Amino acid sequence: MTKLYENEHPVKAFGWAARDASGVLSPFNFSRRATGEKDVQFKVMYCGICHSDLQQLKNEWSTSIYPMVPGYELVGVVTETGSKVEKFKVGDKVGVGCLVGTCRKCENCDNNLEIYCPDHIMTYNGIYTDGTTTYGGYSDIMVTDEHFVVHWPENLPMEAAPLLNAGITTYSPLKYFGLDKPGMHIGIVGLGGLGHMAVKFAKAFGTNVTVISTSASKKQEAIERLGADSFLVSRDPDQMQAAAGSLDGIIDTVSAIHPLLPLINLLNTHGKLVIVGAPEKPLELPVFPLLLGRKLVAGSCVGGIKETQEMVDFAAKHNITPDVEVVPMDYVNTAMERLAKSDVKYRFVLDVGNTLNKS
Repeated sequence: MTKLYENEHPVKAFGWAARDASGVLSPFNFSRRATGEKDVQFKVMYCGICHSDLQQLKNEWSTSIYPMVPGYELVGVVTETGSKVEKFKVGDKVGVGCLVGTCRKCENCDNNLEIYCPDHIMTYNGIYTDGTTTYGGYSDIMVTDEHFVVHWPENLPMEAAPLLNAGITTYSPLKYFGLDKPGMHIGIVGLGGLGHMAVKFAKAFGTNVTVISTSASKKQEAIERLGADSFLVSRDPDQMQAAAGSLDGIIDTVSAIHPLLPLINLLNTHGKLVIVGAPEKPLELPVFPLLLGRKLVAGSCVGGIKETQEMVDFAAKHNITPDVEVVPMDYVNTAMERLAKSDVKYRFVLDVGNTLNKS
């Protein structure tokens, strides 16, 4: 069976894969397609570990394809370009996020909203146009159509790879929903991989940031480490009541089941609650508080490729990087166990380029 994956395409590749819903990863020989005329091949140097990697490894969304090579926060160095590639050359630092393909002709694609294309192809756990499974960044090399590759700024450390998922997932809704105006009061729910990036971007936009968490112990890190202006314990009714109607918008990054009513009550008239976490079960939505304040509850995924480039350039200009713990490839299963317990500040990044060894 292994030979099938090794010989599926002409270019030999190596990474770590899960074989079933146990989610346990182990070394995996497979193959990548030859570099097509519009393709960029690059050596993967760093790859972030996202909470959704954990969810897909364990088939929590019932869409998992095995063997699975996760990873859609990849940064690397170009090793080969196709004959018609215009934007990249060998030696360039590049990044690839969640997407490696779309239809390129629908309204969303035309408007640089590729993630909302009905036929989008995910960087891993997807089916490519040739019918083969896509494999992600827990691997030595990547081959991607240049349209889905971004330039990585020289002054941005490559281990800041989580910008390509956690970064754009929080940057995009702040921009789209107009929550990026200096002086606005913005709430950030949850202080994990997504939440800490939301705080950093919201502060860079000049907004007044309140972190909302179930855990009072996170107050010090929210204010002193990340620069938030204030902190609310969502389980404290007095604190929540005192802050009622005080926020212009909220970015909710929590992926666990949680009540929305306390958050809606924090919004002022016309306030916006934007959900970017992905709970596996439905959340209850109370309607009357929305009616009585003309409030909005919305969702947002990652951004398109153009916006991802804009976000990376903004991060480089304002020196915004995720707080990461860089770990070797053979630590990946321990990292997953720790991630499941939220035991990381705030994002694991695999040092693929220096530690992925076949031996």
